Parts: sequence; C-alpha cells; structure tokens
Amino acid sequence: MQIKVKCSCGQGNCPEWAILELQGVVEAQPSFQDRLRNLHIGLLCRPSSQESYTFTVGYHELTGTKVPLKKPILVLKKTRVSDEDVVEGEGEEEKDSGGDIASPSNSRVQLAVIGIIRHKILFKTRPKALISGPQTVAMGKISTPSSLAPNCGYTFA
Repeated sequence: MQIKVKCSCGQGNCPEWAILELQGVVEAQPSFQDRLRNLHIGLLCRPSSQESYTFTVGYHELTGTKVPLKKPILVLKKTRVSDEDVVEGEGEEEKDSGGDIASPSNSRVQLAVIGIIRHKILFKTRPKALISGPQTVAMGKISTPSSLAPNCGYTFA
C-alpha cells in the first residue's frame, strides 16, 4: 500500500526536532494530568564551549551528549480532508494507488510533514542531585523541541 505524504516546508527547510532519551520515567503529578500540553518540565542547556547538554528537572540535573540517529525520523500530522477539498485529479490518483486511508465515505486522511528528527540527546547516566535547588531564571521559553537551546537559560516545555 502506498501512502502519500504532503510536505509544505520546501526543500530541506523542515523544522529540526530532537529526541530526549532518558533513564527511567518522567511522570507528571496527578494535579497536572489535565494540563500536560505546554507543561514546563525543566531547563535544557548547552554551554557554547562544550558539546554536552545539561537538563535540569526540579532538584535533579542530567548530563548528556548529542548523538546522530542512524535513520532520520519524520514527524507527521494527520488531518481529515473531505472529498470536496481535494483538487481535481489528485484524489483520483491517490485512490488508484491505494493511498486512500479510509474513514467515512466523504472524507479521508492526509499526512503532512511538520518536522524531522536527525539527532537525539542521550542522557545515559543517573541524575545528579542539586543541593541548592532548581534554577529559576529563564531568558526565553522553548515551546517545541525544534529549537534546542544554544546556551543556558532556556526553558524546555
């Protein structure tokens, strides 16, 4: 089965994302379960003189490195498109090639590329306990993993 994917970001201009790979599990408190979207998790920093990253979560600090993935991963967004919204010829072509992912008879699913992941930040050691407490000063907020902090002072949400 062939599935067609729409890429509106142009040649090589897809936003770069990264995967954070941690030891263990990051769990939200039950009081935050209904507000997980854009929940502040911690502070991700990369000193400009080093290739290591630090990730501070509460009173814990992790140190990691940037590792390239063997194969890049696409980040896709699934949207439902009605048959009336399809351009003439495009819909017929997809149905002939088996690319129509069915749902109701008057709509279909379309996949769009919203990002690409080429690296992961690997935190392979156990977290170090901070005695003084978490850092509270933040210069800017990162809303998506696509813009990793080039230096310290950015919040990772």
